[in-house]
Amino acid sequence: MITSLIMAGGKGERFWPKSRTNLPKQFLNISGNKSMIQQAVARLERLMDIQQIFVVTNELYAELISAQIPHLPSHNIIIEPIGRNTAPCIALSSIYIQEKYPDSTIIVLPSDHIIKDEIEFIEILRTATEVAKQGENIVTLGISPTYPETGYGYIESTDQVATINQMEVHRVRCFIEKPDQVTAENYLEAGNYYWNSGMFIWKASTIMNCFAKHMPDLYENLSTMKLALNSPERELVIKNEFMKMPDQSIDYGIMEKAENIFVIPCMLGWDDVGSWTALDRIDERDENGNVIRGNILNMDTRRCIIESNNGKLIATLGIEDLIVVDTDDVTLICSKDKAQEVKQLLKELRMQKREQYL
Repeated sequence: MITSLIMAGGKGERFWPKSRTNLPKQFLNISGNKSMIQQAVARLERLMDIQQIFVVTNELYAELISAQIPHLPSHNIIIEPIGRNTAPCIALSSIYIQEKYPDSTIIVLPSDHIIKDEIEFIEILRTATEVAKQGENIVTLGISPTYPETGYGYIESTDQVATINQMEVHRVRCFIEKPDQVTAENYLEAGNYYWNSGMFIWKASTIMNCFAKHMPDLYENLSTMKLALNSPERELVIKNEFMKMPDQSIDYGIMEKAENIFVIPCMLGWDDVGSWTALDRIDERDENGNVIRGNILNMDTRRCIIESNNGKLIATLGIEDLIVVDTDDVTLICSKDKAQEVKQLLKELRMQKREQYL
């Protein structure tokens, strides 16, 4: 049995002011006529029934998920008691999935990525599940880099390569944090480094064994949760144990320590839409390199991203390399080289207690 877990609890803060606390990035139509989470579910339905697809999120977004994916069973929406990191999120979700499908192989993926080549994506997932089923194997999808990106983590592969279903499957040497520019250029030239897509495939039993070995305190919390699954105090116990779990990523908690990790290199037309500059990669640009969305008049404007979300005219003259985004209550004007730092504006808004703009 193959199941999947879509992580949909993020706030998409670097996509502010379009992505907001009450309607974050994964629920927006960034590319195409469906929201990103709707696209993620539709892709997986090429491979499995909706009954086998689970979404983990926080309480704030449960109704949004039900509204956007009305055919998703309500009991397949897993609610995190509080926001933690990906290790607790995946751990909690795994015991829910195991409860319903004890021997399943789980595909874990984010809700807010763009994948243009969906047919190839599904074929890669088929191969990844085969590899994951062969033992205590963890499989990840590594995106073959096309430029020296400093905003992504990387995966280094060894020279141990197998061919399965005409796809190369490499053994992973290590996971690497976001590099500086020179290092990213070296990775691109070396040819055995891949962008970390944040997509993982493993048997439910494999990830549980990894938690037991590499995060024993968290595994103890999980064990207490599992004992309470058929108890009247189920929700209270899960909440209390979840609060004790560390705020730790799955990369740091498991992937940097586990053995038997394999990576399948792929292209897929993938983008994590991490910030506004992603639109340079996923949208068409005009003859001056601009991405234009909405009611825009531009003259002598080059390499800009300009979006109007309320019908108001945005007129630009003589600007370069800027991001301009207008919503009903906020206008963002930002240089492209600061796109990764948009979250700092939100931090300042919180300090000034201007939460209505978040």
